[in-house]
Amino acid sequence: MSDACCGDGASGNSSGPADAGQDRAQEKLWQVRHLRLAAAAALLLGVGWTAGRFGAGTAAMVLELAAAVVGGATFVPGTVRALRRGRIGVGTLMTIALGGAIVLDAYGEAAMLAVLFSVSEGLEDYAVTRTRRGLRALLDLVPEQVAVLRDGREQTVAPEELRVGEVMVLKPGQRAATDGVIRAGRTALDLSAITGESVPVEAGPADVVHAGTINGGGVIEVEVSARAADSSLARIVHIVEEAQERKGTSQRLADRIARPLVPAIMMLAALVGVIGALLGEPQLWIERALIVLVAASPCALAISVPLTVVAAVGAAGKSGVLIKGGAALEQLGRIRAVALDKTGTLTRNAPVVVETVPAGARSAEEILKMAAALEARSEHPLARAVLAAFPDATPAEDVTAVPGNGLEGRIDGRAVRLGRPGFIDAGPLASEVTRMQEAGATVVLVEHDGRLVGALAVRDELRPEAAATVAALHRLGISTTMLTGDNTATATALARQAGIDQVHAELRPQDKASLITALGQTRPVAMVGDGINDAPALATADVGIAMGAMGTDVAIETADVALMGEDLRHLPQALGHARAARTIMLQNIGFSLAIITVLIPLAIAGVLGLATVVFIHELAEVFVIANAIRAARGVPALAPLPAPETSAPPVQVSPARQDRQPADPATPATTSAATAAPAVAAVGTDACGCGPSCADGCGTTTPISITIPGRKNRR
Repeated sequence: MSDACCGDGASGNSSGPADAGQDRAQEKLWQVRHLRLAAAAALLLGVGWTAGRFGAGTAAMVLELAAAVVGGATFVPGTVRALRRGRIGVGTLMTIALGGAIVLDAYGEAAMLAVLFSVSEGLEDYAVTRTRRGLRALLDLVPEQVAVLRDGREQTVAPEELRVGEVMVLKPGQRAATDGVIRAGRTALDLSAITGESVPVEAGPADVVHAGTINGGGVIEVEVSARAADSSLARIVHIVEEAQERKGTSQRLADRIARPLVPAIMMLAALVGVIGALLGEPQLWIERALIVLVAASPCALAISVPLTVVAAVGAAGKSGVLIKGGAALEQLGRIRAVALDKTGTLTRNAPVVVETVPAGARSAEEILKMAAALEARSEHPLARAVLAAFPDATPAEDVTAVPGNGLEGRIDGRAVRLGRPGFIDAGPLASEVTRMQEAGATVVLVEHDGRLVGALAVRDELRPEAAATVAALHRLGISTTMLTGDNTATATALARQAGIDQVHAELRPQDKASLITALGQTRPVAMVGDGINDAPALATADVGIAMGAMGTDVAIETADVALMGEDLRHLPQALGHARAARTIMLQNIGFSLAIITVLIPLAIAGVLGLATVVFIHELAEVFVIANAIRAARGVPALAPLPAPETSAPPVQVSPARQDRQPADPATPATTSAATAAPAVAAVGTDACGCGPSCADGCGTTTPISITIPGRKNRR
């Protein structure tokens, strides 16, 4: 909370993040201390008013004074402590107004001020606690006990007793207490509470299990990879709570207005009292000065943005979107352009060999065998695609990588090369290379003993939700741009399938960052990537958004927003949610300033009395709180996607043809659903043979309405 708000020390709970104990202590409205004291003060005030109506004037005054003291107990002690530290705020204004009303024998007005101010304080505390509890509820996904194998026997222990390397036993319906890797068994993992994705994910040995995941299938044994306190779930909650201290532009605006406004109000009230007293009727003008103090109090203004941020961030976290504080939330609400990385963001990052074209008498099997021999010890996605097509390869000798081009080695003493067109001359396969690239595939050529023997087409399919996501962004009025290191033809074909507005191809990481800077000169832009190779662009954008952030430290630390799951449809959901939250912030700021602007002159003119001003002002604060809580509305669940195919498409073998003409660039071939690649994850690389250190393209380029950096020697 802002120091200028009610939480300047006057309110014990509103001056910082609510801890877990406070969360548990204020689960119900009647458990909030401020509201309990306000209720007691209101009861005393009501009895006092009743006594006064029956002629018991002395009893009425005593009861009204008691109501003022009980209500003031919620903020006066804290205000005094804050003043000792040299801090003034809204609590200071309210304390002065309360004391002045008592001095002027306006006990009823003093009691009403104390009651209403305590109610607004209590509602604020409750609202903050309630919205923060939405984020902390993620930690409740960790079970109280977990089964672990020790000394050959299954034992039940608390999650905090788990040690790295131990084996958890998860039975159907049980949640994982921390992160780990499956060592035995197969199952379907329910990630809905973590990532917001409703479709269970099939998992088996070597697959990662995150804390809070529900085992929906058979019994599995999971080797612990992190202590419960260091799990991905705990790390996310910690990062968000730290990020909530960051302030967005609107929050800083509210602070800039509220902080100088408090001493200005005190000076204005003093001037009203002094000048009025000099003109006559000192008691009347002192009373009006006290009314000005209350009328101009900026408490509603100061709480309007922080409370909205807490509510919106908590709601987003429960739906699988990690927003790192108010600055990120507000910037996200301003976004009008989105740049998307291709590999791993728009595509599944699981390339497969879809076609083999021999250049001569060599068979498709021989070509695959040579390629697999060179790729046998590589971790590149291209290597996995080739090895999946020919799994029993014998590694080649003297294999070396040629950065940005491919691989060289020897098989049976003869030189063998594999790489992009340009590094290896396409020769008689030039038309085939063009055709496959225009179909959205990355082409790799294989050369044996100085002669071209064939070409492999490797394709990384679009995510099934990519087109729907881009369409949803367009409906929000957001333009889309693809940034990729892949070749022109492949990028263009995939962009057309997804419906993307603009393509920038054959980019290095620094090129992506430069393009983000250029895009951001005309409108706020967000960059969506994997958080590793795209780190420069993520940091350059107004908002960096990382895909699949569960378990990825680099993604969480680099980006401002992280989509914890792999479903790209969370992107337009997050943008729409942030827009709604930003609208609420602006509504609250405008309403708060309007109330102050209207009440001050009415208070000086004597049109409104203290009781009326107190009622209007505190009612306005309740309205602001209620409006801010609207940002806590949950994001609608995503509809289930069709289950991804579980097997790679068969490799098509095409004979070399010299008479085939390149396809018309205006009507590129499209991929069919039957050739969809399986969803296998590998981050930070493009589907080409240049290796993880070069985010460049492979293949020849054909100028189509896209942007390509003008350079010859790429790394």
